Amino acid sequence: MAQSSGQLDGVFQALADPTRRAVLARLGAGSASIGELAAPFDMALPSFMKHIRYLQDTGWITTRKTGRVRICALVPKSFDDAEAWLSDQRRLWEARTDRLEHFVTTTQDVSTRPDKEAST
Repeated sequence: MAQSSGQLDGVFQALADPTRRAVLARLGAGSASIGELAAPFDMALPSFMKHIRYLQDTGWITTRKTGRVRICALVPKSFDDAEAWLSDQRRLWEARTDRLEHFVTTTQDVSTRPDKEAST
């Protein structure tokens, strides 16, 4: 995997918090100012800014200052990192369940065959 464990931890830690997930969902509709992003949350601005900094530090968002307003935008590549890890896990577990299904079906086929000795 191209990403180190620490980087991947940061990606999923960012998603672990409902406030950060809500911010990412809102930014999915387009860029927004810090004020617009903070409006739906019942928390002090310094507390909200910790979430913004975390999202920025882990690569989920970028910020730029336009005059006195800080604008946030989503970084779509971060979703690629999470999706790549999840796809690897999906392939692994699908292979395991396919093997289990094969084992169960093969075992059932063997157990339902008539015994050769019983027919002689």
